[in-house]
Amino acid sequence: MSSDTPANPQNASGEALVRAIHETAAGALLPILDNPALDDTMLVLLLQRPDLPSEFLEEVFKRRQLLKNYQVKKLLAFHPHTPRTDGLRLLRELYLMDLVQFSISSGVLPDLKRKAEDQVIAKMPQLPLGQKITLARRSPARIAGALLADGQAAVVKAALSNPSLNEAQVLRTLARDKLPPIVVQLIAQDPKWSHFYNVRLALIRQPSTTLTTILAFLPELTVSDLRELVAPGILPENLRHYLQAEIQRRLQRGDSTARVPTPDSDPGADPSESE
Repeated sequence: MSSDTPANPQNASGEALVRAIHETAAGALLPILDNPALDDTMLVLLLQRPDLPSEFLEEVFKRRQLLKNYQVKKLLAFHPHTPRTDGLRLLRELYLMDLVQFSISSGVLPDLKRKAEDQVIAKMPQLPLGQKITLARRSPARIAGALLADGQAAVVKAALSNPSLNEAQVLRTLARDKLPPIVVQLIAQDPKWSHFYNVRLALIRQPSTTLTTILAFLPELTVSDLRELVAPGILPENLRHYLQAEIQRRLQRGDSTARVPTPDSDPGADPSESE
């Protein structure tokens, strides 16, 4: 065979098989699956080709003997042309950090990304502390938000420092009932998140927020928001009366608004823009 002649993908072996894997047109690769020399190492090499068509990958899934190797399953799960149903099934077999990597990979369908995040979140209660801290620092916003409510100080601090965490996730955490006090305390003390206007409002609604913190936030709040907070059933009665007195003081001064908020605490800002 001439060195310029493509190797037969069905019969090639050794270096010729490697050449066939790299040089055969994607649409002509199907016979390679019947090659007895196609072991796990060669299949892994083959699945690294991003141009493999979905029809080829569907045929791989039909051959169950090819799906015993974890690296093969991982490459199939990450492949851009893997059929959605097969990819969804493979997600259940991925290791934790591979699920995280999948959820932040470009080109992943939104519903598959969410399924991967769901699986990570479901595994959280059984994870050791060190792994939770690692996840909290590096995971996408939704996973970081779930870890924010963990209740262990080191995990909460790591989540708050995660660059992917956004205001929507912080607010979702603060909207939870029976949130561990340490979570509220660390958010209230955080040099970044404690300055967001909507986060301050959410902190005031949390029963475990200290009076000192609430009093520090009051000058920033508009009378309109103060009026919402003093509605029955939102705050303890003693705090509610204090806020009512604050409203009266503002009105007597003719001051119906707080001072102009800073850009990162704009009460009308879109939480998705405050990341």
